[in-house]
Amino acid sequence: MPGEAKKSKPVQKAIPQNNSPYSGDKPGGKKNKPVRTKESTKKQSMLNTHKLSPFKYDMNEILSASRMDPAKASSFLATVIAKASRISTKAAKEFVKTFLDSGDLTKDEYDKICKLLDKYSKFR
Repeated sequence: MPGEAKKSKPVQKAIPQNNSPYSGDKPGGKKNKPVRTKESTKKQSMLNTHKLSPFKYDMNEILSASRMDPAKASSFLATVIAKASRISTKAAKEFVKTFLDSGDLTKDEYDKICKLLDKYSKFR
């Protein structure tokens, strides 16, 4: 009626049961996970993995002409590829320079390898 106040029904809160798979929170679960934001990093020159086969071919030509032991050359090539594709070509060049300093590579071979790294790299 217009003058009467409406009576509301008492609201009962549902009590979640822990044995139900649809109870909501899991026991021991984290409620508020911190949101991770990506930190922007400066783009670096890295080996283009789409041109990996021609890079390996050219590197094998340089290493076969060098005086480096073939077993050592294989691991050397794998490390150069890993450093150049994951860290940067600058880190790979520093690694190659250590072989120049130890006498396994000549200055000419070092220059050729650096040119190859520059040729087959891209910024990412």
